[in-house]
Amino acid sequence: MAHRNHLSGTLKSLGLVFGDIGANPIFTVPIIFLLIKPTEANVMGVLSLIIWTLIIIVCVEYTWLAMSLGQRGEGGTIVLMELLIGLLKSNRQIVFVTFLSFIGISFLIGDGVITPAISILSAVEGMRLIPKLESVRQEILILIAGLIAIFLFAFQRKGSEKVAGTFGPIMFVWFLALSATGAISIIQVPSVMNAINPYYAVKFLSENGITGFFVLSGVFLCATGAEALYADMGHLGKKPIVKAWYFVLIAVVLNYLGQGAFLIQHPNAKNVLFEMVFQQTQTLYIFIPFLVLSIIATVIASQSMISGTFSIVYQGITTRIMPMFKVDYTSNELRSQIFIGSVNWFLLVSVLCIMSIFRESHNLGAAYSLSVAVPMVITGVIMTWIFYMKSKTLKCAISLLVTCADIAFLLSNIYKIPIGGYWAIIIASVPLSMIMIYTAGQKRLYRKAKPLKLETFLVGYNQVYKSLNKIKGTALFFSKNINEIPSYIVHTMFVNNIIYEENIIISIVMLNEPFGVTGAFIDNLANGLRVFEIQAGYKEVLKVNEILKNAGITEKVIFYGQEDIVPSNILWGIFSIIKKLTPNFVQFYELTTRRLHGVAMRIEM
Repeated sequence: MAHRNHLSGTLKSLGLVFGDIGANPIFTVPIIFLLIKPTEANVMGVLSLIIWTLIIIVCVEYTWLAMSLGQRGEGGTIVLMELLIGLLKSNRQIVFVTFLSFIGISFLIGDGVITPAISILSAVEGMRLIPKLESVRQEILILIAGLIAIFLFAFQRKGSEKVAGTFGPIMFVWFLALSATGAISIIQVPSVMNAINPYYAVKFLSENGITGFFVLSGVFLCATGAEALYADMGHLGKKPIVKAWYFVLIAVVLNYLGQGAFLIQHPNAKNVLFEMVFQQTQTLYIFIPFLVLSIIATVIASQSMISGTFSIVYQGITTRIMPMFKVDYTSNELRSQIFIGSVNWFLLVSVLCIMSIFRESHNLGAAYSLSVAVPMVITGVIMTWIFYMKSKTLKCAISLLVTCADIAFLLSNIYKIPIGGYWAIIIASVPLSMIMIYTAGQKRLYRKAKPLKLETFLVGYNQVYKSLNKIKGTALFFSKNINEIPSYIVHTMFVNNIIYEENIIISIVMLNEPFGVTGAFIDNLANGLRVFEIQAGYKEVLKVNEILKNAGITEKVIFYGQEDIVPSNILWGIFSIIKKLTPNFVQFYELTTRRLHGVAMRIEM
């Protein structure tokens, strides 16, 4: 039974984790050889660079180093940030790490835009190898790719759980197809196997100088999607992902070597993978199913990035660095199965715009590699810092070397900024600006709302509770920090003179760990005033009503604050719009609406 579960987990990880890496062979080699001529020496050097990039980035940085760090089996940029912040003592360092993480998160969201665009478009372009479709206009291909993207994003509301069972087997077939087509081509030019020797990579870089350095920007595309290994660790576990990676590594290396062999024989090839397969099969009865399979593989790769983006945003919501977007849970069993409508439609519109602007998949390479290189460098820096703080000398040294390789890849992509790479920055700037404005706005709003210190509040509360007639029943109030009472509670009790027999302040504390929920009374502050604390992991689906019911709390009314923000400048105006367009606290946690009572507070910012 245990063996069967491990096999099932390994198969699932092929679809849910390795979709992106599995789609890379479609476009990586063609993009690289836009920069250099496909001579045999160049092909051998590039193949060696691809193989050792997969080993250094995927095997060492993510499969070994990153996956050794986590909290209760969870991984990702926010997890790394929380781990490092827990080790730091300087506020300045904490601010720096937090900002660095914000940048990494923003570029990962940008990756969620560019991955579907480049993957789907590159697969659809393979249609041109079908007889009588050679001259099909690029506008038609963009339209087909756009329709596939619309279908993919429209499907998100139903939840990926419904098709997750088919993802793994399809990707298993895809990786077998990559292996087989690569192996057939290698037989024609067996000398390409020598590219496994790093000598060819070093020789290529030393002989080609600055051109060879810039070629790294294309080589880097083979490792895009590596972040998913670490980010999805909590969904499937470390062992299934690592086992699946061994299979994936062999499959993609065989295919890259096969493409290299084909390119040596056919240096004029443009869409290398599809031309290689078409030349091998010589029949549409095999090529068309392969083309369809490639399109499905790119859809699965896109699905992985979309689901990953939802997870990143959800972690951002629960750690309070992003607004409370409306979240729909598409599974009663899997907490990772979520749908965030506003994020989904932002991604779709962005994907369609990117497709229409860049038009051809190889043009997207500039933005794609930059959107992945930035978070990889940030992961490397934070990871090295953690190993240093934990005095893990060997891992720290190796992590530092890997981070240097990441920086080299990032620098090799800098020249792409003026020729399309700037779009990666533009897309990332949207979530980054929102995070910065939202976090700054929340801090300012909190100060302007003038919360009352608990000691001062209790003096007033005791007087009011003794002197006023109390309403029968229980009233609930919510406060992030129990030591500072929100102004809406002060306004309700001291200004409106509304006081109940039983008053309970609910405090929701998000833990650094991803999972786990507890709820308990922690303090009796005064007569008729108690504190109920809910502690929850940042990935938990919190059912507040259920937690309160299980604790025996039957409320008559739930009070909450409603801020009427009067902005003094454009930044706070944007913050005010964000607050109005996103659900408030009670809507996010789906509290019982018939018992809610909002207390409006006018706040000038």
